[in-house]
Amino acid sequence: MRAGTAVLTVDAAGMRAQNSGLLLNMIWRERQISRAEIARRTELSPSTVSAIVADLEQAGLVRSIGAGVSRGGRRPTLIGFCDEAFSLVGVELGASHVTVVLTDLRGRVRTQSKASHAVRGDPEGSLQKAKELVHECLDAERVPRRSVVGMGVAVPSPVHPAAPGKMSPLILPAWKNVDVKEWFETTFDMPVFVDNDANLGALSECFWGAGSGGEDLTYIKLATGIGAGHIIHGDVYRGAGGTAGEIGHIPVDSNGPLCVCGLRGCLVTLIGSTALTERARELMGTRGRKGPTVRDLVEGARAGDTAAKQIIDGMGAYLGIAVGGLLNLLNPAIVVLGGEISSVGEMLLDPLRASVRQRALSVSMAETRIVTSTLGERAIAVGAATLVLQAALRDRSLFPTQNVGRTA
Repeated sequence: MRAGTAVLTVDAAGMRAQNSGLLLNMIWRERQISRAEIARRTELSPSTVSAIVADLEQAGLVRSIGAGVSRGGRRPTLIGFCDEAFSLVGVELGASHVTVVLTDLRGRVRTQSKASHAVRGDPEGSLQKAKELVHECLDAERVPRRSVVGMGVAVPSPVHPAAPGKMSPLILPAWKNVDVKEWFETTFDMPVFVDNDANLGALSECFWGAGSGGEDLTYIKLATGIGAGHIIHGDVYRGAGGTAGEIGHIPVDSNGPLCVCGLRGCLVTLIGSTALTERARELMGTRGRKGPTVRDLVEGARAGDTAAKQIIDGMGAYLGIAVGGLLNLLNPAIVVLGGEISSVGEMLLDPLRASVRQRALSVSMAETRIVTSTLGERAIAVGAATLVLQAALRDRSLFPTQNVGRTA
């Protein structure tokens, strides 16, 4: 009897947790909804719904926000999600910069700090810089750590699910002995989630950008490295070993330069930031001691500089080789381009679409929109914070047990 009772107790506890998570997600999605409507949609009893809502109110995650519209009888009391109940930290370790954002539970950025840094070759300095920037953000908003749900970290490397804190020694050899997840958890004493930067760009677009309507999408980060993140049915698709989306290492020119991965003519060797600036130096000339930057290239293209437009045309043509294959394989509803160079908009999209039309099935091309991101330079850091939010909405226990944050 005791064993049977224990099983029933565990099952009941599991069911309560499942129902609590179900209601939490529904209220988060709807922003405001009545208990009666929750009961109708979930087919839970009104008493069960009321008990769960009371528990969520005590945790500071939801609150009563006033009366709704009557459908006959008493006006229902609406329950709203407390977007500012807790905070999320997002960290982007880019190849040449560190960005930190502090957001609420709706992805809105409260504050941001960014610094240039040679991340690829300086693990210790990069982590210390990230630590400084996190403290800057928390101090700027006077947010105590105990009101932070957790921290997401975006890294410029594939992330294996069995070792989420480790970066690829092939891509980032200087980071071979560094466990990023372990370091941040030890330093800040909070849950830490690590993923590839392009994956988190895709997650950001899924929640707050081009894919917020629920469509499957691919996000392509155009920067020092070229990476892609895929959203399928609302989740990041990472592949068996975490390397799904390594579009930058698709060989597109068998006679092209040797890549750090050992292959020749990879996309990144032709349209990564280093390749673009070298090409710009050849065609646009030197502006100052360091020569043209990606920003110079963008500004030149906007100003009508023929060489700059030629470079971007070539970039679109090469990128179209990879995107054409992507459309045939995955057929996403949306392909979103991110990174500073994507800010040239149609000047890049036009040659890209032309190149894709030569390589993708017409039916694949017809069903896919190719656009540039509207989320700006902090999209990936926000995606890192969103990774924590997604995890917490799936596992309510990640939310702090007592609400000490600001409330709306």
